[in-house]
Amino acid sequence: MKYIQKGEEPQNFTEWKAREDDDWKPSWDNFQSPEKSNFHKELLQEQGFICCYCGMEIGKETSHIEHLKPRKTYPEEALNYNNLLVSCQRERVPKEPQHCGVKKDDWYNENLMVSPLDSSCADFFRYSGSGEILPNDEPGKQDAAVTTIDKLGLNISKLEDMRREAIDAIFLVTEGLTNEEIQELIYSRDANGKYIPFFGAIAYIFQQYFVDLP
Repeated sequence: MKYIQKGEEPQNFTEWKAREDDDWKPSWDNFQSPEKSNFHKELLQEQGFICCYCGMEIGKETSHIEHLKPRKTYPEEALNYNNLLVSCQRERVPKEPQHCGVKKDDWYNENLMVSPLDSSCADFFRYSGSGEILPNDEPGKQDAAVTTIDKLGLNISKLEDMRREAIDAIFLVTEGLTNEEIQELIYSRDANGKYIPFFGAIAYIFQQYFVDLP
């Protein structure tokens, strides 16, 4: 999981929420395109085009706007910009295992949910070279990590395989690079504003086993 630093609320979203009269009030149910579509794009750019939970690469057609605190139990947070993220799995495909925001659904527990809005979220998890995500066994972190992995389906074979492939691929492109060059590749966005997919797993492996990265 990668920390998502929220910026200023997009002006178009602020202006849309301010449109209120006797016959119409802003709500998630009447948040439609073009405003919603443009907002979706803004969130993708903010996150560097990676899922807020698993870190896979996403685009507008492969993602949905996610409420960290679900609308069902936190209706007052439905239009709170700081509660809105982008997660993978736009549609529920038959037979495809659910994960991330789709699997999370209406679950949320402030004490047991590792939030990508927490600047220390990456510290709750460990990764193996085979792509497995593991809880940090540090006291105070393990319970939340175990629960989050389970509730979001972060260790299903699909994601484990994708993380392993991403780790293997990055080894090929970093061979012969200096630590500084590897750091630039892993931590920086590319020319299209995208972070490297599965950033959390890749950064952890390099930090622990190969190079001295922050």
